[in-house]
Amino acid sequence: MSINRTDVRAKKLVGLITILYLILLLYWMFIGFGRSGTQWSGYRYNLVPMRTIRLYFDHADSFTPTHWLVNIVGNVAVFVPFGLSIPYLYRIRIVRLTLLSVAVLFILELLQLLLHRGSFDIDDILLNTVGVLVGAGLYSLIRRRVS
Repeated sequence: MSINRTDVRAKKLVGLITILYLILLLYWMFIGFGRSGTQWSGYRYNLVPMRTIRLYFDHADSFTPTHWLVNIVGNVAVFVPFGLSIPYLYRIRIVRLTLLSVAVLFILELLQLLLHRGSFDIDDILLNTVGVLVGAGLYSLIRRRVS
Protein backbone atom coordinates (compact mmCIF):
# COMPACT_ATOMS: atom_id res chain seq x y z
CA MET A 1 0.00 0.00 0.00
CA SER A 2 1.52 3.29 -1.04
CA ILE A 3 1.00 6.61 0.67
CA ASN A 4 0.26 9.39 -1.79
CA ARG A 5 1.46 12.96 -1.44
CA THR A 6 -2.02 14.25 -0.64
CA ASP A 7 -2.19 11.95 2.43
CA VAL A 8 1.25 13.09 3.60
CA ARG A 9 0.33 16.77 3.15
CA ALA A 10 -2.97 16.28 4.96
CA LYS A 11 -1.24 14.58 7.90
CA LYS A 12 1.36 17.36 8.08
CA LEU A 13 -1.37 20.00 8.05
CA VAL A 14 -3.40 18.20 10.73
CA GLY A 15 -0.22 17.76 12.79
CA LEU A 16 0.59 21.48 12.52
CA ILE A 17 -2.96 22.48 13.44
CA THR A 18 -2.86 20.07 16.40
CA ILE A 19 0.41 21.57 17.67
CA LEU A 20 -0.92 25.11 17.31
CA TYR A 21 -4.12 24.12 19.10
CA LEU A 22 -2.09 22.48 21.87
CA ILE A 23 -0.15 25.73 22.35
CA LEU A 24 -3.44 27.66 22.55
CA LEU A 25 -4.82 25.13 25.03
CA LEU A 26 -1.71 25.37 27.23
CA TYR A 27 -2.10 29.14 27.19
CA TRP A 28 -5.73 28.78 28.31
CA MET A 29 -4.80 26.31 31.04
CA PHE A 30 -1.84 28.20 32.52
CA ILE A 31 -2.15 31.88 31.56
CA GLY A 32 -5.60 32.70 30.14
CA PHE A 33 -8.83 33.31 32.02
CA GLY A 34 -7.08 35.68 34.42
CA ARG A 35 -4.66 33.09 35.77
CA SER A 36 -1.64 34.59 37.38
CA GLY A 37 0.93 32.99 39.63
CA THR A 38 0.13 32.52 43.30
CA GLN A 39 -3.51 33.60 43.40
CA TRP A 40 -3.95 31.97 46.80
CA SER A 41 -1.92 30.26 49.44
CA GLY A 42 -2.04 26.51 49.66
CA TYR A 43 -3.38 24.13 47.07
CA ARG A 44 -6.90 23.77 45.72
CA TYR A 45 -7.95 20.33 44.62
CA ASN A 46 -10.86 17.91 44.25
CA LEU A 47 -10.12 14.20 44.32
CA VAL A 48 -13.75 13.04 44.59
CA PRO A 49 -15.14 12.04 41.17
CA MET A 50 -18.33 13.87 40.17
CA ARG A 51 -18.19 16.33 43.11
CA THR A 52 -17.64 19.45 40.97
CA ILE A 53 -19.89 18.23 38.16
CA ARG A 54 -22.70 17.48 40.63
CA LEU A 55 -22.17 20.91 42.23
CA TYR A 56 -22.73 22.63 38.87
CA PHE A 57 -25.92 20.67 38.23
CA ASP A 58 -27.32 20.84 41.77
CA HIS A 59 -26.71 24.59 42.00
CA ALA A 60 -27.08 25.59 38.35
CA ASP A 61 -29.16 28.62 39.33
CA SER A 62 -26.21 29.95 41.39
CA PHE A 63 -23.89 30.16 38.37
CA THR A 64 -24.07 32.42 35.36
CA PRO A 65 -24.77 30.57 32.12
CA THR A 66 -21.31 31.56 30.86
CA HIS A 67 -19.62 30.17 33.98
CA TRP A 68 -21.62 26.96 33.69
CA LEU A 69 -20.90 26.58 29.96
CA VAL A 70 -17.16 27.20 30.35
CA ASN A 71 -16.81 24.75 33.22
CA ILE A 72 -19.00 21.89 32.00
CA VAL A 73 -19.46 22.13 28.23
CA GLY A 74 -16.13 23.89 27.69
CA ASN A 75 -14.16 21.20 29.51
CA VAL A 76 -15.62 18.63 27.12
CA ALA A 77 -15.56 20.66 23.90
CA VAL A 78 -11.99 21.93 24.24
CA PHE A 79 -10.59 18.38 23.97
CA VAL A 80 -12.75 17.12 21.07
CA PRO A 81 -10.11 18.23 18.51
CA PHE A 82 -7.54 15.88 20.09
CA GLY A 83 -9.96 12.98 19.76
CA LEU A 84 -10.25 13.81 16.07
CA SER A 85 -6.59 14.43 15.30
CA ILE A 86 -4.63 11.92 17.41
CA PRO A 87 -6.32 8.80 15.94
CA TYR A 88 -5.88 10.25 12.45
CA LEU A 89 -2.21 11.01 12.95
CA TYR A 90 -1.19 7.89 14.84
CA ARG A 91 -3.84 5.21 14.15
CA ILE A 92 -4.22 4.73 17.89
CA ARG A 93 -6.99 2.53 19.26
CA ILE A 94 -9.60 3.81 21.70
CA VAL A 95 -8.25 2.06 24.82
CA ARG A 96 -4.74 3.39 24.28
CA LEU A 97 -6.10 6.84 23.40
CA THR A 98 -8.14 6.86 26.62
CA LEU A 99 -5.19 5.79 28.78
CA LEU A 100 -2.88 8.30 27.10
CA SER A 101 -5.44 11.07 27.53
CA VAL A 102 -5.99 10.34 31.22
CA ALA A 103 -2.22 10.26 31.84
CA VAL A 104 -1.56 13.54 30.01
CA LEU A 105 -4.56 15.25 31.60
CA PHE A 106 -3.47 14.08 35.04
CA ILE A 107 -0.05 15.65 34.46
CA LEU A 108 -1.59 18.92 33.21
CA GLU A 109 -3.94 19.13 36.20
CA LEU A 110 -1.06 18.38 38.56
CA LEU A 111 1.02 21.15 36.94
CA GLN A 112 -1.86 23.60 37.35
CA LEU A 113 -1.95 22.71 41.05
CA LEU A 114 1.80 22.86 41.66
CA LEU A 115 2.29 26.07 39.69
CA HIS A 116 -0.74 27.72 41.36
CA ARG A 117 -2.31 28.29 37.92
CA GLY A 118 -5.57 26.60 38.78
CA SER A 119 -6.65 23.65 40.80
CA PHE A 120 -6.38 19.90 40.42
CA ASP A 121 -9.88 18.61 39.76
CA ILE A 122 -10.53 14.96 38.96
CA ASP A 123 -13.77 16.08 37.30
CA ASP A 124 -11.79 18.15 34.79
CA ILE A 125 -9.91 14.98 33.84
CA LEU A 126 -13.24 13.15 33.43
CA LEU A 127 -14.82 15.91 31.34
CA ASN A 128 -11.70 16.41 29.21
CA THR A 129 -11.49 12.65 28.58
CA VAL A 130 -15.15 12.64 27.52
CA GLY A 131 -14.19 15.36 25.02
CA VAL A 132 -11.37 13.25 23.61
CA LEU A 133 -13.74 10.27 23.32
CA VAL A 134 -16.42 12.39 21.60
CA GLY A 135 -13.78 13.50 19.10
CA ALA A 136 -12.64 9.90 18.59
CA GLY A 137 -16.24 8.87 17.99
CA LEU A 138 -16.64 11.63 15.41
CA TYR A 139 -13.38 10.57 13.76
CA SER A 140 -14.63 6.99 13.59
CA LEU A 141 -17.90 8.12 11.99
CA ILE A 142 -16.10 10.31 9.47
CA ARG A 143 -13.68 7.52 8.59
CA ARG A 144 -16.53 5.06 7.97
CA ARG A 145 -18.37 7.55 5.77
CA VAL A 146 -15.28 8.37 3.69
CA SER A 147 -14.14 4.79 3.13
